[in-house]
Amino acid sequence: MMQQALDEARQALSQGEFPVGCVIAYENRALAAGHRQGTAQCEGGFFNEVSHAEMVTLKHYYRLPKRPEPEKLALYCTMEPCLMCFGAILLSGIGKLVWAYEDAMGGSTALSLKTLAPLYRNRKIEIVPHVLRKASLELFQQYFISDSNGYWKDSLLARYTLGQ
Repeated sequence: MMQQALDEARQALSQGEFPVGCVIAYENRALAAGHRQGTAQCEGGFFNEVSHAEMVTLKHYYRLPKRPEPEKLALYCTMEPCLMCFGAILLSGIGKLVWAYEDAMGGSTALSLKTLAPLYRNRKIEIVPHVLRKASLELFQQYFISDSNGYWKDSLLARYTLGQ
């Protein structure tokens, strides 16, 4: 499944987008997939900060006519989810989160759920980090090396990624 998420990330990269891909799977079968949108162009001085790969994929999943119980689902993502996406994943009830490359600037999966309000604190989720990390890292390095990509250029994440 992470290979499929990497394929989504490659598609994003080929479109000039931040190379994050995501797949929601049930019993090792992809049900929904998506990739990051809204970073190829800056509109009005701002990048789109809501069309993250996880959010796009969750929208595709919720449009399915039949959906398995969410706790039986696994979400695969090429980058550790940010706080917004992690919150959406928790609220969706997905039982397993697998990610490839750590987001040194905005990753949130190390957050202690115990300190949060009950809506989030009571969620059960298995988290598996660093699956196919190197392949994902290489996509982010390609992205940050390119002069045509301005999203998070010269950020902590870019410096961290290019320093590896």
